[in-house]
Amino acid sequence: MADTISSDLNSPDGPFWHRIQTAPIDCGAAQQWLSADIVGAAGATVLFTGQVRSEQGQVSALSLEHYPGMSEKVLAGLIREVAQRWPLLRALAWHRVGDMGAGDAIVVVGVAAAHRQAAFEACSCLMDRVKTEVPLWKKVSGPDGSDWVDARDADLAAARRWHDSGEADER
Repeated sequence: MADTISSDLNSPDGPFWHRIQTAPIDCGAAQQWLSADIVGAAGATVLFTGQVRSEQGQVSALSLEHYPGMSEKVLAGLIREVAQRWPLLRALAWHRVGDMGAGDAIVVVGVAAAHRQAAFEACSCLMDRVKTEVPLWKKVSGPDGSDWVDARDADLAAARRWHDSGEADER
């Protein structure tokens, strides 16, 4: 894929697949990959897609920048950490950078596991941590101009719960 920034990360690394890309995200391909070759082993797949919100006309465009090399390294590490915590058959995290409009997919994270509880928790954890730990910078444009956006307190709190949590993991 010519529009993928990290050409060495275009294909999965065994049961894990991470990438940063400028091209639109193909959520169907993500779901297909999560389910491929594990028929009968996976009782659940969970796929989350984050999209650009228009915020009732206040956002006309979103631009994301990243730290090449570091962003991919962090994505890979997060997937591996989540897979150590929950028994996953597959996991992916794809993030888009560059310019996007309302409705465009920004990120897709997904997991396949034997049981739904593990799949839901692992996918939620992965998304919360991708949102707060991957070195990405977001600029929002609208009728009043453009502004760089800081991390929201709610997002930081959501990610902290996975670090602070004593929740029992399904193993």
